[in-house]
Amino acid sequence: MLKHDFQSDVGYWVHMAAHRFERAMNEELAAEGITYRQGQVLAWLALDGDLAQCDLAERMSVEPPSLVPVLDRMERDGLISRDCCPNDRRRKVIRPTVAAKPLWSRVVKCANRVRGRSVRGLNASQEKALLQSLRHVYDNLSGVASGRANDECSAADRAADQT
Repeated sequence: MLKHDFQSDVGYWVHMAAHRFERAMNEELAAEGITYRQGQVLAWLALDGDLAQCDLAERMSVEPPSLVPVLDRMERDGLISRDCCPNDRRRKVIRPTVAAKPLWSRVVKCANRVRGRSVRGLNASQEKALLQSLRHVYDNLSGVASGRANDECSAADRAADQT
C-alpha cells in the first residue's frame, strides 16, 4: 500500500488551500457572472498590462489551448480584445476593454472577501509570517519550473527514495 504523511506535507497543504481558495472565488464571482479563471485573466492584465496569449497561459499555469474558451467567452462578453501582435501576426495580444474596469473593481472586492475568510483567526503578525513563508517557498522553487532544480532537492529526493 502507498503511504505518505500528507498531514505534515507542505506541498499537500499549499495545494489544498489553493484549491479551496479557487472554489471560494468561484462562489463569490458567480454573482458577477464570471469564473475564477476569468478573474485570473483580469488579474494578470491588471498586474502586467497587455499580454500575449501564450504568456498569459504560462502565468495562469494552463496550456494555451485550455485558455481559448475562457478568452472566447470574455471577448464575447466585451471584457477583453484579442489583437494581432504588431511584430508577429501569429501571436494574439490580450487587452482589457473599458467594460472590464468596473468589473475588475468588483472582482477585487470578491477577492478581498475570500482573502479575509482565508486568514480569519490569524493576527497581523501571523498573516505577515504566512506571506513571508509562502514567498520563501515560491523563491525556493522558482528554478524548478525552468528545469534548474538545485542539488539539495535532488539529494533529498534520492535519500527519500532509499527509505
